Amino acid sequence: MNIQLPSVAPVDPTAERDPLRDRSLYFNREVSQLDFNFRVLAQAMDPQVPLLERLRYLCISCTNLDEFFEIRAGTLHHAHDLGLAPGADGLAPATVLTRIHDRAAELVQQQYACWNDTLRPALAESGVRVLAREAWSEQQTEWLRTCFRDEIMPVLSPLGLDPAHPFPKILNKSLNIVVVLEGKDAFGRAGHLAIVRAPRSLPRIIQIPQEVSGGEHDFVFLSAMLSAFVDELFPGMRVKGAYQFRVTRNSELLVDEEEVDNIALALRDELVGRGYLRAVRLEIAEQCPDAIVRTLLENFDLPEHAVYRINGPVNLNRVIQVYDLVQRPDLKFTPFQARLPVGTEAMFDTVAQGDMLLHHPFDAFTPVLELLRQAAEDPNVLAIKQTLYRAGKDSPIVEHLVQAARNGKDVTAVVELRARFDEEANLGLADRLQEAGVQVVYGVVGYKTHAKMLLIVRREGRKLRRYVHLGTGNYHTGTARVYTDIGLITADADIGADVHMVFQQLSGLAPATKLKCLLQSPFTLHSGVLKRIDRETRHARAGKPARIIAKMNALNEPQVVRALYRASQAGVEIDLIVRGACTLRPGVEGVSDRIRVRSIVGRFLEHHRVYWFANDGEPDLLCSSADWLERNLLRRVETCFPVRDPSQAQRVYDEALDNYLRDNVSAWMLQPDGRYERLQPAEGEPPHSAQATLLAKICG
Repeated sequence: MNIQLPSVAPVDPTAERDPLRDRSLYFNREVSQLDFNFRVLAQAMDPQVPLLERLRYLCISCTNLDEFFEIRAGTLHHAHDLGLAPGADGLAPATVLTRIHDRAAELVQQQYACWNDTLRPALAESGVRVLAREAWSEQQTEWLRTCFRDEIMPVLSPLGLDPAHPFPKILNKSLNIVVVLEGKDAFGRAGHLAIVRAPRSLPRIIQIPQEVSGGEHDFVFLSAMLSAFVDELFPGMRVKGAYQFRVTRNSELLVDEEEVDNIALALRDELVGRGYLRAVRLEIAEQCPDAIVRTLLENFDLPEHAVYRINGPVNLNRVIQVYDLVQRPDLKFTPFQARLPVGTEAMFDTVAQGDMLLHHPFDAFTPVLELLRQAAEDPNVLAIKQTLYRAGKDSPIVEHLVQAARNGKDVTAVVELRARFDEEANLGLADRLQEAGVQVVYGVVGYKTHAKMLLIVRREGRKLRRYVHLGTGNYHTGTARVYTDIGLITADADIGADVHMVFQQLSGLAPATKLKCLLQSPFTLHSGVLKRIDRETRHARAGKPARIIAKMNALNEPQVVRALYRASQAGVEIDLIVRGACTLRPGVEGVSDRIRVRSIVGRFLEHHRVYWFANDGEPDLLCSSADWLERNLLRRVETCFPVRDPSQAQRVYDEALDNYLRDNVSAWMLQPDGRYERLQPAEGEPPHSAQATLLAKICG
């Protein structure tokens, strides 16, 4: 076993007892997750990707970075304050925060270089202009000034800073301008600094009419307009400088569920103050004087390393509005028509004859909607039970549940109120369902309900039959068009009984009994994964062929990582397809030299979780709502289900695993030093894109 210890990590005393606990064998989860955004940004730089789609990838990388600071960095600050122990990598929270700053600064620099040097000029050449202030013509300037006076200035409330007007509360991720003033106001008060906050009711991108600008697609940032015309807000005073800034705050809600009587009420109270929690990042215009930066840092109680100087708009992600406003098919991905499986018009008859497997977004989400709609209208359906984690706005799923309740069905919805950033939407969703007569359950104290389950009980003759949908993704019609996921609709009696038992547990009416087919967090999924890895390890030690292929969004659970290391040492060939964070270090001699880790970044967000174990010639294939993360395996309610039909199991293997292992276009390979290298077709090797292959195969 040959392990090279990095100089930054002290020797781990536990490594002498168990070498596989050595800290050098684990990447840091937060840094690994942050690095995913470099791979997203690479899509924005890829000339093979349509231009407006490249803009979308840039905005996704910016939005992801926002969320990273709101959640991961915020959680690290909290861990540092509480003095929590380091994770498997041995890095203290303060050390991780320093590494995050350095890596995030590099990402920000690349994002703005991509925008300023590549995408903005390329868009202009294609007739889509996002005009910098210095590029405005006289006619454009006059129109924008009039727009500012008529549409923007009336809703602004500039605040001069003095003893009577202390520094205002600044909302999370809101656009603000700090203004340096000279002169006196109407009351004779000497001006110094003022803050102009842009209300969220204002659009962040303004389109100039074609008759004014001459171009069909000409836009400006609101921040540019505020900076250009801010002097109109301070008549009689001279504006010496105006600098945009934005503060990001911790957005992780901490509700002690053991100490509250009503979690819905407690969450409502927490949401009121979410936008004003602890600051974790300050973005400010590159040319802002140091003295003003120090003033802002003091007011937000931030250290100097929390500052990110920006060469462009501080809210660059808002340029995504251009993608929506510009209808240029030549600059976007070619639309596709998802396949509608045969038999969707009569779901109960179809599923009674055999399972229906769906591979989204290539297969339409329609069968799931139809199953629920038909159940709501079918007089033989007695009960419907469903989990809802993220449903989306104006969800047809919710409409069907409401209609089912109105039609006299017994409808139960397990609504997860703590789905991050959907808390407010889910509170409203729960209220609406309850008003319609749906029994709403908030899940289990201390465990988020992340499982994706739908159960329908139908009377057929003298018997009751259960119909079930299980999936790897949410019941969200929007994400079903852009996320890759597996869904299974079945009338299998064993699976139906298991799902029924899980629903009973969620409503507080059943013990943690052993299920026939499903693995379930927090009870059997973690141990079930470990047992299957250990089984492959035993096969390898016995000289039998042994292999593991697993696809997921993230991997960090230490016991699973160690089990994979032991399997590799025993001779098991392991291929992991991990989209985002991965703490396992592949390619370490004597430890993980049989483990390969790849990340796929393409047109669709890779989201399905599929686990495959060779099992000595009798393959064991499972699909799940759970990643191999500590939280998913140990602190959430998750389900993991088998695909029991051999032909459908083979389809999942072919399309969601083997297909991705052959990708040499969109795949990035994780190196032993933590870098990701993008694969290229070898000489004479044809290019293979997993997603493009599925589009051609399934959607035609």
